[in-house]
Amino acid sequence: MSAVSAVITIAIAVFFLGMGVFALGAPAALIRPFGVTLESPTSRSEVRAVYGGFGLAIAAVLTYAAFRGGDVATGIVIAVGAALAGMALGRIVSAVVDERTPFYPNWFYCIVEAVGAGALFAVS
Repeated sequence: MSAVSAVITIAIAVFFLGMGVFALGAPAALIRPFGVTLESPTSRSEVRAVYGGFGLAIAAVLTYAAFRGGDVATGIVIAVGAALAGMALGRIVSAVVDERTPFYPNWFYCIVEAVGAGALFAVS
């Protein structure tokens, strides 16, 4: 992996790390901009798992890929890029079938996800 590719991969890993840590520590605050309230331990556990644990795992594998290189790193980067692209696609589908949403948070994160996917695909 080139130095530029590693820097891009690490930058996206830092985004996932931040999301993961925030979700583990303050799940209700993380999800609040989306109009979701977490009123039970079960709902908080779900956010901690999906945004927290998953975010930390993605940060870890991206960091591994940045320093590993080779086919394994390429596979990791493509897989995470595909996951981000799928997230952006889900927001676009929602925009087609649901009512309009404000720029933040939905479109803001759609752009972040699409740019992240494009960057990872570009460095793979």
